[in-house]
This record gives sequence, C-alpha cells and structure tokens, in this order.
Amino acid sequence: MSTSTLRLATRGSDLALRQAATVRDSLASRRLTVELSEVETTGDQLTDELIHRLGKTGAFVHSLDEKVLAGELDAAVHSMKDMPTERPDELVVAGVPERGAAEDVLVTPEGIDLEDLPEGSVVGTSSLRRKAQLLAERPDLVVEPLRGNVDTRIEKLLAPSLQAEHQERHEAEEERKGEAGDPDSDYEHPYEQDVEAWFNGLAELERRALEREPDTEYDAIVLAKAGLDRAGLTHHVGTTTLDPEQFVPAPGQGALAVTAVDGDLAADINDRIDDTQTRVETTVERTILAELGGGCVAPIGIHARLAGGVVRTVVRVLSQDGTENIQVSRDLPVERHIDAAQDLAAELADRGADDLIQAARRDSEGADDDAATAREEDE
Repeated sequence: MSTSTLRLATRGSDLALRQAATVRDSLASRRLTVELSEVETTGDQLTDELIHRLGKTGAFVHSLDEKVLAGELDAAVHSMKDMPTERPDELVVAGVPERGAAEDVLVTPEGIDLEDLPEGSVVGTSSLRRKAQLLAERPDLVVEPLRGNVDTRIEKLLAPSLQAEHQERHEAEEERKGEAGDPDSDYEHPYEQDVEAWFNGLAELERRALEREPDTEYDAIVLAKAGLDRAGLTHHVGTTTLDPEQFVPAPGQGALAVTAVDGDLAADINDRIDDTQTRVETTVERTILAELGGGCVAPIGIHARLAGGVVRTVVRVLSQDGTENIQVSRDLPVERHIDAAQDLAAELADRGADDLIQAARRDSEGADDDAATAREEDE
C-alpha cells in the first residue's frame, strides 16, 4: 500500500464497528496502520423512512462512499446486503472477506420453533422479504415493524417478559413481607432471590430491556444470524435457524464488502482479504438481483453456495403478503457464473417474477408512510 495509514470508513453502530474491526485487523500489518473513522449516514438520520425507500438510495452506504470518492478516507466497510446494485464507476468492491452465516434466525425469549408459535403471535421485522416469507409459511401470524440495531431489537423482544417477571417478583416480595408477622402463615416465597439480587444478576442488555416501554409486544423477531453472532448476543435469547431453502436469505447477507477507488490500493486490499468463495457466491446473488431490478421494494431472497464446480443457487420472489411465490433452484457452472446468473434471472422474470416485482413497486409508491419503519443494519 502506498501509505502507512489506511483510513477506513464505517458506520458508528456497535455492530458496524465490530465488523469494521475485523477488516481492520485483517488489513493491518507491521508496515500498515488501519484507523477506523465513524461516519453518520443518511440512513442513520432518516429514522422514520420506510426500509424500501431507504434502499432505493443506498442510505446506509452512500455517505461512507462519498468520503472515499472525495479522498477524505481511503476505503469503507459495508454490510453487503445494504449495497445498491448500481455503483459509481470509479468505485470498486475491493475486498470481500470470508462470509459469515447467511441464514435468518427466529429469535424468542425461550427458543420456540416457528411451527410452535401460537396462532396470532406477533413477529417483528421491517424486512419485506422476511415478512412475506413468514406469512407464506404461517399466514396466521401478525407481522409488525421493528426498528433498531441488534441490541435494540433484542431489548424490545425481552422487555415484556422481563417486566412481567419483575412485577411478579415484586408482588411476591410484598406478600412475603405481609405474611412475615403471622406465625400461622404457611406462605412459601416462590423465588430464591429477592428483587434486588435478581436485578443485580441481570446482564446490561436485560437491564436496558427492563426499562423500556415498548409500543409493541413481540412474541418473536427475525434477525440475520451473522449479525446476532457478531454482536455476541446469542446467549441472551433462544434462536432457531430458518432453512435457507425455504426462508431464502437476502442477497449478500452475512457478507461484508470493502469499497475503494479503483487502483493500486483497491488491488492491494483485494490481495489481502478477498475470499474467492464468498466473491463468487455474492456475485451470483447480486447479479440476479440487479437483473431482476427489485432492489429493496420487493420481497426477494437469493442464496448461492459454491460446491465444487457449481454454484447452487435458490431464488424466491414473493408478493408482499406472501400469497404468491416464484421459486427456482439451479446449479450454475462456476466457470461462467455471471452469465448463468443473468440467464436464471431472465427465466425468473418470464415465469412471473417480473410481475410480482412490478406489483410490489406499485404498492411501494402508494404506501402509507406509517405502514412500516426502516431498519438499521442487523448483520
């Protein structure tokens, strides 16, 4: 690299900083210092915009890339699935590190499976794709918007049950105090710990959840497994990994991308951190997405996995309510994976995917701004 210090742009959320730190550590060497520089993005500022409207402008991406294009910073770290398929010509995806888990997970306080959720359970997500796939599998569920980073979403999920337990413990404490002066009382306290000791034993995230006043009580939420893993929050909740053949992940989910101006620096980043398998898989996914043209306005899942000489690819395009569905699974030859991905996208369009995407676009343009809230990154 031509400089001894590389300035790496990142969003300022805890998860974004954790992800950027892994890239920093991979790039750093005895000859190179890598510094993280936090950038507030448009997506961070427009907290009431719809997820699909943010997606149209790459609101979580452009602010970082603008700093790189202006020469203020050298490179930027993004969650791959946030990135628009249309990119400035002078900017390249210089490095794609090895991918994390691509799957979605159902998150509940107790670890309940999707099929075991009671009828009418409230599931939180602001992803059109996740909502449509949930309703396709369980039309009896109530899917409600859920905004916030990973920590915030977990807190919103845990708040009702923790608050209920706190109330029960407090009432038991009061009842025990009331019975203390009665020698004939046979009252048995149901908890080994008093309220204070219980509270002191809670994790910081659980304490924050206890103080929340959630507008919606969620029975479950859906998150990206990679985000939950990277945030180190798996032990606070129960999770069930959703089958990626059925709950097809978003294109690029679980992967990171490092953007830089095309040139020597980009080539050097590529040499240091680019993972061939992840590059092939995400190229297939994003090529299909670009050809379909759905962006963030339609429920589209695309998941590719390199296995030997083929890229096993599943694509699922749904109506927003999950009642209509076009799904194709195909083994694409790795030696011509881009052309094969384009051909598969054309086949999907002919089979009805284009109609579903156009319908979703019309619904998006006429939607009420209060219908859903945007997301911050969850992976």
